[in-house]
Amino acid sequence: MRPKIIFNKRPFKAKRSSASSNKFKRKEYSAYYKPEISPDLKSVLAQIGKPHPTSFIPDEFQIKALEAIKKTDCLVIAPTGSGKTWIAREAILSVLKKGGRAWYASPLKALSNSKWVEFALHFDQENVGIITGDTKENTEAPIIVGTTEILRNQLYDAMHHGYDLNCDLVILDEAHFLGDVDRGVVWEEVMTYLPVRINLLLLSATIGNGEEIAQWLETIRRKQCVVIKEEKRPVPLYPLFLHPSGRLLPFLEGKKISLPVTEFMKKNNTGGFTRKRMPDYGGIIRILERFDLLPTIFFLKSRAECDAALTTSAVIPPMSHTAEFSDSLRKMLERFPALQNHRQLKTLQSFGIAAHHGGQLPAWKLLVEEMMNKGHLRVIFATTTIAAGVNFPARTIVLFNSDLFNGHDFHPLSATEFRQMTGRAGRRGQDNIGFMLPISGKFMDLRHVRRLLFRMPEDILSQLKNDFAMVLNLLLSQTLSDIRGIFERSLAAYQQSKRDRQASFSAAKSLWEDFYRHMKFLQDEGFINESSQLTDDGHWAARLRLDHPLLIAQCLREGAFPEEDEKILAAIVAFFAYDRDAEIRLTAKDLPPKLIHALRKVMLVIRPLSRRLQAASFITAKLYPAAGVAMYYWAQGRSWENVIKATGITEGDMATLILRTADNLRQITALKDTHPQAAACAYRARDAILREPVLFL
Repeated sequence: MRPKIIFNKRPFKAKRSSASSNKFKRKEYSAYYKPEISPDLKSVLAQIGKPHPTSFIPDEFQIKALEAIKKTDCLVIAPTGSGKTWIAREAILSVLKKGGRAWYASPLKALSNSKWVEFALHFDQENVGIITGDTKENTEAPIIVGTTEILRNQLYDAMHHGYDLNCDLVILDEAHFLGDVDRGVVWEEVMTYLPVRINLLLLSATIGNGEEIAQWLETIRRKQCVVIKEEKRPVPLYPLFLHPSGRLLPFLEGKKISLPVTEFMKKNNTGGFTRKRMPDYGGIIRILERFDLLPTIFFLKSRAECDAALTTSAVIPPMSHTAEFSDSLRKMLERFPALQNHRQLKTLQSFGIAAHHGGQLPAWKLLVEEMMNKGHLRVIFATTTIAAGVNFPARTIVLFNSDLFNGHDFHPLSATEFRQMTGRAGRRGQDNIGFMLPISGKFMDLRHVRRLLFRMPEDILSQLKNDFAMVLNLLLSQTLSDIRGIFERSLAAYQQSKRDRQASFSAAKSLWEDFYRHMKFLQDEGFINESSQLTDDGHWAARLRLDHPLLIAQCLREGAFPEEDEKILAAIVAFFAYDRDAEIRLTAKDLPPKLIHALRKVMLVIRPLSRRLQAASFITAKLYPAAGVAMYYWAQGRSWENVIKATGITEGDMATLILRTADNLRQITALKDTHPQAAACAYRARDAILREPVLFL
């Protein structure tokens, strides 16, 4: 079976119609005819305003957490904006005072960059370094900020070389990622491999089974894990409802849906209001502005919807600028000059509205976040999937859908996802009260929203699973007996044992059998010998902590990668790095002859391996040559605008492709002792593609 080569693939189409097909029509009127409020809301809206400034006094839960982490492990579960970062900073400070070191890990590069800047201001720049897939600065500093994958890789290296991680405190931000289907395995590995002497601080707003996670940690780390829970939101949340007439109503009466909303639902017989056209965002904005409910985040279902919603500016009045607005925007544009011609800048500048989603440049998203955080924007249109990664709160959040697309299908919002979104409502220190507003529509189940308001976050389940990189890295430093023990102490085995003693052995056995299946394939391929030890090839292949380490390793083994042309190498590596099932507007005829020749050489090498992987029931890679063409154009030095226009790829996806390709190249550069020419070419290739507007500090 060949690896799947995909040219000009049509984008995945969900069962819904795309927002982009509904062209926004300029209106002289709003669908919401008469903005007014229910008398019941007058006392609620009277609470809107800024709290009186007070000197900071830590909450009791913050003090308890700080006391705990100085002595042992600690899991803090507290609402968004309640002050978990304060705990982290104070814990780091206590370690620094003793001459120690701290590691702060987050799930996203953008969050890591944000924390790097924040900690540099708080602890002084020389004390803070950063390590992500594309950025390494001040790596010997006593405080390191980075992604969780980098921390896991450092633990692999420490176990391999037999040294202790040079650290005294590890902080895992967004710890609920332990339950993430795709990346949760990394969090579990960190918790499993981390030396017991290093205290572990876990921070999250949404873990339903915190006590269970803590008990599991206690069994494997032989030390107490204190659980600190805080249920109280820093800013109270009040749910509203907007009737299509333009009347704002209370959504709830006690814990029940209010009578006017219930009557509306009965009349429409859908649990919501079926809309057949693009929502009247402008009308909603004017009502929210009329009652002082801005700034607002509108959570929409797709990138296309977010961008299309910007045409709302046609029906809302321009925003009057302050000197602070102009000064903040000027400083951001000086920092990111490439954004001065951004197609959405004029809308942000004139109307105070912006779109924020994964299809945009990281620098643009940062600019939007900064402007929102400083109170300069009225509305941000964001995708629901980015709720966990946004770095800004608002007075009000508006929901148009009670379901979420998970990459495969739509599913009802979970309590965890709902809390991530509603956690953005109400700015600590700026708002006395925050608001949540569900908009009736075809994809809004108001009864489900009511349930979510009182539902606790879901339990986290282990996502531990084997892949070839994990097998190679475990065999670098562990015996087969050690590895079997790791599986027996896994969260999966622990959770099974809570239900059924025999099942815990079953979970560990299943993990072991899958490990053995991976190991047997690696033996057949010559990366592991008959004694279950790594061969020479296995040792260097273990350093390829990539999505497709065997395919990359096979190309290196057989000299399939170009070693003189860094532009072609960047393009070839991009074939393996592209991870979106989306369209790039290129076909086979667009491939330059040099690139076609290089691709053919690579395919001749990896096709037999791909057939063997398929025969052994492993998932084979999808390769996108069009992604390689896009990277080739960029590596040639073409302008950003030229590459985007020629390929049709979104700016955010192109930026992600460049950063993923650079990360793959970085790992090839680490093989200078075994593949010096390929490593040198990979180094030059990284230099060729890591430039503005993708790379910025």
